[in-house]
Amino acid sequence: MSKASHRLQTIFQAIEDIEYITTTDELKITKAIENRLIKPAIRMNIVRIAEQFNKLKDDNAFKILEQFDSDDLRGINAVRNYIAHDYDSTDDHIIEDVIRYNIPVLKKIVLELLKKESKL
Repeated sequence: MSKASHRLQTIFQAIEDIEYITTTDELKITKAIENRLIKPAIRMNIVRIAEQFNKLKDDNAFKILEQFDSDDLRGINAVRNYIAHDYDSTDDHIIEDVIRYNIPVLKKIVLELLKKESKL
C-alpha cells in the first residue's frame, strides 16, 4: 500500500468514526456535538482528517489533492486550526456544518480514489 493510499484510508476511517459516533444510540448530529463526552472525539477526528490532507500535501501527492475542491481543503484545514488553537470557543454550528456538508463530499471522493487504487 502506498503512502498516499494509507493516508486516504486514514481519512476514510476518521470519517467512518465520525459517522458512527453521530448515528449511534439514536444521537443526531446536533446532540452528538453538544455531548461533552462525544464532542472531543468528533473534533479529534476532524483534526485527523485535516492532518492527513496536510501530509498528502507534504508528500507532494498533488494528483490526489487535485481531486478535491481547494475550498474544501482550505476549509477543513481552517476548522482544524480553529479546533486546535481555540478549542474552548469553537462554534458547534461550524462543526455541525462540516459534518453535514463537507464530510460526505470528502468521503465520496476518498472512496472513489481508494476504489481506483484497488483496481490497479
